[in-house]
Amino acid sequence: MRTHGRVAVCGMISQYNLDQPEGTKNMMHIMFKRIHVKGFSFHDYHHLYPKFLDTVLPYIKKGKIVYVEDIAEGLESGPVALVGLFKGRNIGKQVVVVARE
Repeated sequence: MRTHGRVAVCGMISQYNLDQPEGTKNMMHIMFKRIHVKGFSFHDYHHLYPKFLDTVLPYIKKGKIVYVEDIAEGLESGPVALVGLFKGRNIGKQVVVVARE
């Protein structure tokens, strides 16, 4: 990190089921470099969600923002996809397709 860098911490699902959660190493660097580390949750900003949709949806419709879905096919793939969430194996939103219309 650069001096006066900022780290946003959110989404710790990969840590939930570990016997020994991973910790931060070299904490001295945070002090020496005056790094700001802040945790946040969607609860902090949930009230802004309607404004977010008004801003972002036009960009998605125009193709200026593209989101990624990790799609598992079939209900039988569900358990593996769920375990993958907790191990950080998916990229983007994990979706299990049960049936295509």
